Amino acid sequence: MIRILLLAAAVLQAGIAQAQTWPEKPIRAVVPFPAGSSADVVARILGNELSARLGQQLVVDNRPGASGNIGSDVVAKAAPDGYTIGFGTTSTHAVAVSLSEKLPYDPIKSFAPIALVSVSPYVLVVSPTLPAKSLAELVALAKAKPGEITYGSAGLASLAHLASALFENLAGVKLNHIPYKSSAQSVIDLISGRLDMQFATIPPTISNINAGQVRALATTGTQRVTALPDLPTMIEAGVPNYEASLWIAMVAPAGTPAEIVTRLNREVNEVLKLPQVKSAMAAQALDIDPGPPEALAGRIRTDIEKWRKVIAQGNIKAE
Repeated sequence: MIRILLLAAAVLQAGIAQAQTWPEKPIRAVVPFPAGSSADVVARILGNELSARLGQQLVVDNRPGASGNIGSDVVAKAAPDGYTIGFGTTSTHAVAVSLSEKLPYDPIKSFAPIALVSVSPYVLVVSPTLPAKSLAELVALAKAKPGEITYGSAGLASLAHLASALFENLAGVKLNHIPYKSSAQSVIDLISGRLDMQFATIPPTISNINAGQVRALATTGTQRVTALPDLPTMIEAGVPNYEASLWIAMVAPAGTPAEIVTRLNREVNEVLKLPQVKSAMAAQALDIDPGPPEALAGRIRTDIEKWRKVIAQGNIKAE
């Protein structure tokens, strides 16, 4: 017993010593999505500032594939020494676990949460040919024509698909899902009137909204979006408890020394206060949401349960 206690004490002291000298070399930041994705943009915005504050370069390593699961698994299986961190999202850490029985990582047990970085809600847009000028009118129309109102998404089990399924559940309507290979394709059909509605990402859709090519009814966060200040949230527009957002967070492999996690959390939260970071995030319609690691852990657990219920109720399967 004494030998075990001595060994544990030695491991603890080694971890503390490591944390005190960390970082001594560049840090790999694994992004489980391709260059140009929201997670990639966030990683690069933070990377520039964190590199300066930590005294070591944050090197972005894009590992796309399997809806983010490949890159997330790379982080989960990396050495927990503070030299590999990752960027997780709603998809990789809240949705994937309910879609795959063979997920190679556990979104809770395999990671040490560092910080929730940003939250990006969707905007509910409809075709200008659809006779619905408000969310209430859309709900009334959908109830009058069950299964006839079509909506697009970037594929089965995509977050936009789940956001629509959540809307069906909470509003008590039945819609017709039309999956596309990309949201860019579905927007073309939305503008032409071949598609009725869609929960769309905000940055590429704002120009369509301003040009009158699509009609925006509501955003899906708990607060109004800075880029669309006059647009109500789904809750304000009459669907209680509705929230569907793509959040982006920083995580590390489970077992990463607590001192390193605490340092990274502190540095990330400080970086998020910088004016240039705020403006860069706002340009991407990303709402900054700093907080302690415990807040991120709670968000992951809450969203796993929320999306697991939506997936089960809709009998939704991944492609």
